Amino acid sequence: MSTVPPWLQTALPAAARHPGLAIARLASERDWGRGGLSLSSPAFAAGGELDPCFTADEEDAVAPPLEWSAPPPGTQELAIVVEDATSAAGEPRCHWLVWGLPGQRGKLLEGEAPPRTGKNALGNSEWLLPDLPEGETHHYVFQLFALELPLTLMPGAKREDLLAAMEGQVVASTALVARYTRSQDNEEGWDDDEFEL
Repeated sequence: MSTVPPWLQTALPAAARHPGLAIARLASERDWGRGGLSLSSPAFAAGGELDPCFTADEEDAVAPPLEWSAPPPGTQELAIVVEDATSAAGEPRCHWLVWGLPGQRGKLLEGEAPPRTGKNALGNSEWLLPDLPEGETHHYVFQLFALELPLTLMPGAKREDLLAAMEGQVVASTALVARYTRSQDNEEGWDDDEFEL
């Protein structure tokens, strides 16, 4: 798919639209926000800035917390795909693949290990910390999918495996966008003169 579907163009802010997003491939206008499905985070507002504690700018960084409303009745499982919509042409950079979440209202706490995770763009089964050049801004799309059948994928599956397994199973979807800009302040350490007595 070379263009973002019209319904998704109105659902996502312009900077967060990428034709390669999982939601552009798997979801439809019919299931977008179906049943009032919504995704939020206590750590940032929709379209808001990611705190450095969720990025490569901090040593002990972890994945941000997420919360979601109850999916439509009959949902067997929930899956989350987080991608960098500011990526170049082709597939957006995959930061997190999560599935095995119960088909009900729920949340992931900050740094909590999900039931099952797949391989991110670096081939690791964990939250891929945003790591940007100074002054560059990227938009990260947290995509939530409600599925009508439980997935049989083993942990460590690749993005393509997860998307293929979800094909035709999505009954509701939604997304949450966060942006991040690496500032010079985030790269600077303590100045030596701060420690002078």
